[in-house]
Amino acid sequence: MSKFSLYGRFTVKEDDRDTLVDILLEAAQSMENLAECEIYLVNISDTEPNSVFVYEVWSNEDAHQASLSLESTQTLIKRAQPIIMGMERISTLKPMGGKGISINNKI
Repeated sequence: MSKFSLYGRFTVKEDDRDTLVDILLEAAQSMENLAECEIYLVNISDTEPNSVFVYEVWSNEDAHQASLSLESTQTLIKRAQPIIMGMERISTLKPMGGKGISINNKI
């Protein structure tokens, strides 16, 4: 199976970006023990003060889907829901390689 990657944007209520960043960094910490989660990177932009971007790389799409049903993930989702105004999957990606990840893809 190919690795699975997502790049998404969360839009939050005004002045709630730091709160969501904290919640998503907790999510990243909870992924430390999941070998299937290879990268979970939380980002912000100086030009979009109500947005938080997340880049994820998983061993496969099934592993990502399974992570969404974990109790720890569900708890964090419930905490984040009141401040999230919108979610956008900017792109689903197929990692091809680079610094920080090892891939054996054949095009």
